[in-house]
Amino acid sequence: MFGSAQNGVLLAARLLMASALLPTGVARALNVSGFAVALAGAGCPAPNAVATAAVIVQVFGPLAVILGVMPRITGLAMAGFVAGMAALLHPFWLHAGAAAVTERSFLLADLGLAGAFLMYAMTGPGAWSWRGVFSSGEASAPARAPAKPPAKAPARPKSGSVKRAGGRAPARAAA
Repeated sequence: MFGSAQNGVLLAARLLMASALLPTGVARALNVSGFAVALAGAGCPAPNAVATAAVIVQVFGPLAVILGVMPRITGLAMAGFVAGMAALLHPFWLHAGAAAVTERSFLLADLGLAGAFLMYAMTGPGAWSWRGVFSSGEASAPARAPAKPPAKAPARPKSGSVKRAGGRAPARAAA
């Protein structure tokens, strides 16, 4: 895909990734203490601090993804956050039967989302982003290496100044 089709797909992907986290982040922001209780029940150390940090990441991270701000840092941070929270909140190995299947499905879905954030970190947001607006079209064009100046030929020393291996000057031809 090239041009506007590629930029449209990248925008749609950013919106879909953000839509997987932003509504939950807003809901958790409205009830941070309830989320802290759920983390404490999962055995998380310092559940209040983790809940507060998770709410901040889960609200502002998707907003940064939507806008395309700092894609490498945002993508890597969001991938780590999603994978860590998935392992903490969906320990399917502690369950049996249908509950284990459900928790495993949630874990794998979250790991797939983490993979999408890694892909975002590597591909960037495209031209239809905050970064693309201010780069004036450079985001859609491939980066070029700066041109090297032409190589100069090595300077030749004057014939009288060259010394031979023996240490004496070359003999001049008589005219």
